[in-house]
Amino acid sequence: MANVKIVLRKNMMRKDGRIPLALRISENYKTNYKWLGQYVFEKDWDGKAGKAKRSHPNSQKLNNFLMKKLSEVNDIFFESKDRVSPKQVKQKLKGTYGQKFFFELAAERIMEKYERGTFSVAKAELSILYNLEEFLNLKRNKNKSAVIKSIKERRLNRLSKARLNEYDWLDGVAYFKNSKALAFRDIDEVFINKYKTFCYSYLGQKTRTITNQLILIRTLFNLAIKEGIIERKYYPFAGDKEKIRIGSGNKIGLSIEEIEKIEKLKLKKNSSIWHTHNVWLFSFYFAGIRISDVVKMKWSDFKDKRLYYVMNKNEKALSLKIPSKAKKILEHYKKEKELNNGYVFPFLRNTATNDAEQIYIRTKSVTKVFNKCLKQIAKECGIEKNLSNHIARHSFGNIAGDRIHPLMLQKLYRHSDLKTTLNYQANFIHRDADDALDEVINF
Repeated sequence: MANVKIVLRKNMMRKDGRIPLALRISENYKTNYKWLGQYVFEKDWDGKAGKAKRSHPNSQKLNNFLMKKLSEVNDIFFESKDRVSPKQVKQKLKGTYGQKFFFELAAERIMEKYERGTFSVAKAELSILYNLEEFLNLKRNKNKSAVIKSIKERRLNRLSKARLNEYDWLDGVAYFKNSKALAFRDIDEVFINKYKTFCYSYLGQKTRTITNQLILIRTLFNLAIKEGIIERKYYPFAGDKEKIRIGSGNKIGLSIEEIEKIEKLKLKKNSSIWHTHNVWLFSFYFAGIRISDVVKMKWSDFKDKRLYYVMNKNEKALSLKIPSKAKKILEHYKKEKELNNGYVFPFLRNTATNDAEQIYIRTKSVTKVFNKCLKQIAKECGIEKNLSNHIARHSFGNIAGDRIHPLMLQKLYRHSDLKTTLNYQANFIHRDADDALDEVINF
């Protein structure tokens, strides 16, 4: 039988110091947590006994509630004829078939992403829930103009908050977890088409942004089917129903001449734009390493004149020699090795190396500054293309063209699938199409 205990989730402490309580269900090294919706201060909790101390203002009432929840779990184990896993127990505690709503399942997924430290995904998915809520408000409110005004105000308010913790994660996720505003049965082709129109018309979103939202809805629907919340026959993405198509778009990189202009640019040492200049070129010299990964790069990542690099996005490992141009940039920062707390670049020097959330927040803030500085660099170099953080990767692809074998490019890009590399590189190979065009019109 599984081990069941009520525990504090200390890593999810609220701003006021209160900590959420959860049922921990463990068996055969597999653990699941069921949130209880109750919060206590650590000083008011007896960890060994698994109950509130008398110092808690409502200790007796809270402990009775907790005992009831423990009894529910034990009843599930004793009454079940077949062996049940911790995950199945957690599901049974949530209610009978069809009782879990879309926002509840989404909130649980977001909390899991947050706990694993994938903050960028958690942030993006929480934003999608806010968009869906605004869509539902518009649908059921007759005063459309008032709702539209409210949508704009709330979006401006959220967009002005750069720090992750200002989203007030626990309260936000708890709000959606308790929302019964949207059942999975409500999400059909008509719903999806209306939601796409809402995203285009009211939120001003582009096709790829809307596609990302549909991907989350599809993911949650698949999860709901797997957990027995909804029957497969209601799946809105099956057969001839809603199709999710991901367009490649136009990826435009810089030319060799434009890269050389950036290399030759003289800037004031140790200024924000000077650091941005170095980081962007460093990214380009290593086949377009993502800027967010460059910011987090440590001196310990360099051994035997090579960079041992693990991409944060897909955890793909790679070892590359240090190009001579990149070596010159590294020389600028060697003197500040200890001052920068082991990081190559100075942006995380005052951030605790074991605080993943603060590293994410700081990295997000820094990359926003980079994009502003890159606009100034483009202006000074006379570059009319949109110079951004990610264009370093596109620029490498543009210059590589079809001169490097796709298998080698796959390794440099850290792509899992060669097809991804071929599709990506197709954006930068124009010679055959240009020659074919000339064959027709040059008569």
